[in-house]
Amino acid sequence: MEPAKPTKRQTFICFFLMSLGSILVSIGVYFFKFPNHFSMGGVSGLSILLGQLIPSHLVTPATINTVITLLFLILGFLVLDRSFGLKTVYCSLLYSAVIQLLERFFPLSRPLTGEKMLELFFAVLLPALGAAILFNMGASTGGTDIMAMILKKYTGMDVGRALLASDVFIAASALLVFDVETGLFSLLGLALKSVLVDSVIESLNRKKSFTVVTHDPEGVCHYINDTLHRGATVWKGQGAYTHQDQYVILTALSRHQAVALRNHLKQTDPHAFMLITNSSEIFGKGFLRA
Repeated sequence: MEPAKPTKRQTFICFFLMSLGSILVSIGVYFFKFPNHFSMGGVSGLSILLGQLIPSHLVTPATINTVITLLFLILGFLVLDRSFGLKTVYCSLLYSAVIQLLERFFPLSRPLTGEKMLELFFAVLLPALGAAILFNMGASTGGTDIMAMILKKYTGMDVGRALLASDVFIAASALLVFDVETGLFSLLGLALKSVLVDSVIESLNRKKSFTVVTHDPEGVCHYINDTLHRGATVWKGQGAYTHQDQYVILTALSRHQAVALRNHLKQTDPHAFMLITNSSEIFGKGFLRA
C-alpha cells in the first residue's frame, strides 16, 4: 500500500518549518558565532578558522561558509544521487543565502555585546533549535552532514564518532588560531550544543503515554475517540487486592490532549487510576513513522 501524498497544508507546514530552522541556524551563526570566533565544529567552525588564517577583507567567514556548503552540496549531488534528499538541498541553499544577505545588510565589525557568555548562549541555542527542527523534518543544512552520508555509504566507520572527533579538533584549533579564551569558549559551546540538540529534539517530539484503569471503559473511550480524535486499546483485568473486574485503557496523546483527558476523568470518573508517562518516540498512525 503506497503512503498517502501530503496535502497542500502539510507541504506548506513542512517548508515553513524547514525555512524557520534554516533561518535560526543562519542567525545564530552570523550574529553570534562569527563575530566572537566561536568555532564549535562543522562548516561554520571551519569557516571561522579559515577566515582568520586567510588575511583578506574579501574572504570573510560568511563567504567561506557559503563556498564550503555549496561544495559539499555539489559533492552530494555527484556521489549520493537521489538518496541525497531535496530537503537538505533546499535547507543548504536557504542557509547559505541568508548568511550572505545578513552580511550584506547587517555588516558586523565586532560582537553585538561585551558579554561573551551571553553571546555563547545564543550561539549555541539558536543553531541547536534550528538543527532540531530540521532533524525532525528529515533535513539539515548540509555541510558535514553530507560528508557523513557519503562516509556511511562507502565505509563501515562509525560516522558519529568521526564527526565528533572532527568537531573537537576544529574547536580545539581555536586555542592556537585565536587565543586560549576563545578556544575554551568554543569547546564549551561544542559540549553544550551536543547536549542541547538532543534535549530540544526530545522536547519537540514529547508525547504522553496514558494508561487508565477504570470500571467505565465506554465513557473513557468515547471521549478519547470522539472528542480527542485518538485511538485506544482496551483489555480486561482484575484488581490484585479487590479481585474486582477492571478495564485497562492505553492511549497515546499530545500534551494538551493528555491534560484534557485528565481533567475529564477527574470530573466523570474520579476513582479511575491514571498513569501518565512522557515519551519522545511513539510510532504509528498520527505520530512518527516507523
